[in-house]
Amino acid sequence: MTAAETGQAGHARPAVILIGPPGAGKTTVGALVAALLGLDFVDTDLVIEQAAGKPVGDIFVQDGEKAFRALESATAARLIASHPGVLALGGGAVLDPGTRDLLAGQRVVYLETGFTSAVRRTGLDAPRPLLLGNPRARMKVLLEERLPVYASLAWITVPTDDREPEEIAAEIAARLASGTRNGNGHSPAAAQP
Repeated sequence: MTAAETGQAGHARPAVILIGPPGAGKTTVGALVAALLGLDFVDTDLVIEQAAGKPVGDIFVQDGEKAFRALESATAARLIASHPGVLALGGGAVLDPGTRDLLAGQRVVYLETGFTSAVRRTGLDAPRPLLLGNPRARMKVLLEERLPVYASLAWITVPTDDREPEEIAAEIAARLASGTRNGNGHSPAAAQP
């Protein structure tokens, strides 16, 4: 992979952007991919928490989902335009049309996760604000709503069920290096004339 493709040497676009539902492993796998590629890793949820001075769950409860989504879309836009490393977006970031537009032509990796794995990984007891109430039913609806969006944005789709984070990260790094991608017609900006 060249410096331009990885986002190095003055190029601001991310080397790779990870998307997927809660529990997909975006933060864990993202840090591992960054280490393999020798790049910095940023998670939009962590940036939002640092800026707000409180956890995402508290933002939802105290300020409301609308306030969180505004922070999320602004943070995603800023980092998509400026972070030259590995970027993990919050699970709901792709619901914003502006964010989806910014993802066009980027190296977007969808961490594909089934219902059972997502439920197991989130633990349904962790502070996941969108899973309040009936967490299993809410997770099912959330996945039904978001999975087609994730799939439509993906340059690479990587299944995560029953796999270790290191194996997933290694596959992503290898596919980025080889240029192997999904057959969905999306191509990263660096590959376009």
